[in-house]
Amino acid sequence: MLDCFLTENGLKWENCIGVCSDGAQTMAGMRKGLRALIKKASPNAEWTHCVIHREALASRHLSSELSEVMTDIVGVVNFIKTRPLKTRVFSAICEEMGAEHQAVLFHSEARWLSRGKVLSRVFELKEQIRMFLEQEHKYDITEKCSDENFLAKLAYLSDIFGKLNELNLQLQGKDKHLPQVTDKICSFTRKLAMWGRRLDEGNTDSFQNLHEFVDTTDYDATSVIPYIKEHISSLMGFFKKYFPENSSQYNWVRDPFNAPAPTGFSSAEEDQFIDMTSDSTFRLRFTSQTLSEFWLSVEKQYPLLGHRAMGILLPFATSYLCETGFSAVAALKTKYRSQLNIEQELRVAVSCFKPRFEKLCSAKRAQCSH
Repeated sequence: MLDCFLTENGLKWENCIGVCSDGAQTMAGMRKGLRALIKKASPNAEWTHCVIHREALASRHLSSELSEVMTDIVGVVNFIKTRPLKTRVFSAICEEMGAEHQAVLFHSEARWLSRGKVLSRVFELKEQIRMFLEQEHKYDITEKCSDENFLAKLAYLSDIFGKLNELNLQLQGKDKHLPQVTDKICSFTRKLAMWGRRLDEGNTDSFQNLHEFVDTTDYDATSVIPYIKEHISSLMGFFKKYFPENSSQYNWVRDPFNAPAPTGFSSAEEDQFIDMTSDSTFRLRFTSQTLSEFWLSVEKQYPLLGHRAMGILLPFATSYLCETGFSAVAALKTKYRSQLNIEQELRVAVSCFKPRFEKLCSAKRAQCSH
């Protein structure tokens, strides 16, 4: 299908320099997957595993103790949300107690931000949930909701997945390139190391909900700190596994005037790099333009250097645009609009252009009265 599309539109495979997809075997397979087929048509194309998918894979692993808490929370949410009567009763309890929200949220593994939002909402409504479970005579889970160790683990999970959600949102967007998202991942891994060091000192102020819970209940956090440290250490390991790239390889693109030329440069490229970094005009331009605009202007005068830089900036770092397309399809293909061909509607839904409604309306003749 891709080959037919490129042929029909007069595009050449040799101009393809990068492909970004998820890590499914049919997409990323080096022998039979889409990656292998594209490599045959365009040997210079580089494959990138979507950074957002990798972040989701790195953050999904939990220890048995924390996984048990997550399972219990999902069970409570399903108990409330899957029964309309119980949902209304819980909403009434929340309203009577003056809670900001009157409902918990469903958990979905397929949604990137689901865990953080579900856990944050449950921790916020923990007192309302405890009262509701007491009325429903669910004493087994009610005891857990009153257990300080359980609540401390819940507070930590809501904090850490809230931070992972912040990272995920930073990786989303239309104009994200590899050096930019690599910086975000590098920053998060450094924060993980810092949080681990502060936990070694018995300091929990890096985690807001956990810190407030410890302060308000005089709870001794030393019993749950080992589980938290184990999870943070596991996160660091998985992030290093899924993000093995060295961010310093992009330094010459981020800040060419303070970084040395890469060792992989040819003599001609290094000559152009020296000429460009010695040019005061480009130095002044670098501070006033975006990274992409700057290197596009460099390419006009120093084509080898600019082409090398654009080969790093041009490939998609994430599959965000595809995901927005899927979201648009889900919004269009409802039970009220079940037509098979939605090509035109989808084009409008994902377009960044705003319709000029006044002009469209003026071109139509109003219905005249009889």
